[in-house]
Amino acid sequence: MPANLSPEYKAAADAYRKARDPQEKLDHLREMLSVIPKHKGTDHLQADLKHRIKELDEELAGPKRGGARSGPALVIRPEGAAQVALVGPPNSGKSLLHSRLTGSSAKSGPYPHTTQYPEPGMLRWEDVLFQFIDLPAISPQHPLPWLGSTLQSADACLLVIDLADPECLQQVASVQAMLLERKVSLVTEWPAGAAQAPAAVATVEEEGDVFVLRLPTLLLANKSDLLAHPETDLEALAELEEPHFPTLLVSAETGQGLGALGEWLWRSFGLVRIYTKAPGKPALHDRPFTLRHGEQTVGDVARLVHRDMAQTLKYARVWGASVAADGQHVGRDHVLVDRDVVELHA
Repeated sequence: MPANLSPEYKAAADAYRKARDPQEKLDHLREMLSVIPKHKGTDHLQADLKHRIKELDEELAGPKRGGARSGPALVIRPEGAAQVALVGPPNSGKSLLHSRLTGSSAKSGPYPHTTQYPEPGMLRWEDVLFQFIDLPAISPQHPLPWLGSTLQSADACLLVIDLADPECLQQVASVQAMLLERKVSLVTEWPAGAAQAPAAVATVEEEGDVFVLRLPTLLLANKSDLLAHPETDLEALAELEEPHFPTLLVSAETGQGLGALGEWLWRSFGLVRIYTKAPGKPALHDRPFTLRHGEQTVGDVARLVHRDMAQTLKYARVWGASVAADGQHVGRDHVLVDRDVVELHA
């Protein structure tokens, strides 16, 4: 029986897809459940919604007194310009990479499944912060039933492999297959290149499923220090790998290639940083707002500053490359560029 989902449900589902904060996602899930048509064609979807609401509600509430759950949170609130998840097979070096990139206290060791829970950390590139989440290794021997829910807030993935491992190609395929079981697809297209790259074709099932995730992915070929000719090994991997993810050759041990990661993410996300100022005050150059690809207007900045500001905004003054003269008056639909300074007037 067809679901025949209502416009109200589709609007709530679209808002769920766009939400970054877990509490916002929970609110939209509840709205979806309240407006979904109640008939046999939606029984499975209603059950899925109820399960996800219960799971996320319990996670956000934290462990109850005397409750069974303990340990760190499984849902990480997004911070910074983007949330990027580190995924990979056992012993790929994810945790050491995470520690080197973010200065976190993530445990690392020469044995599988060192990481047991999501571990957040922040990578600074220039004046921008990216949130990196180190996740437990993905393997059939160590199932993670909560992984799909944890990835719901991620904007992209770093797929970490041990390039020196002869089984690395098979491990990439295994990681992809296990993520697909949780409705997570690793894709090659990134926001900044979406207009140039051919769009990936979604299956019929994916088209109607709000919980299907398509995460832009960068493959990090780690442990290059263990190979005599890592570039040759990387070329051999690229010839066999499917799909062909963009790739960086790195070494968590020596630091090779790690310095290029922040700039690569900035360009590939198509981000723009905007500085704000109050009338008569200098710009806050140490705390930029980051706008995403396709969301680069004055109105978008107003929404980031405060929800009410987006409603009461009258005009803005802008300094930077997007205007003909510094301090020019513009409306809410004015498109901003990187490093513009905005003064909002409500």
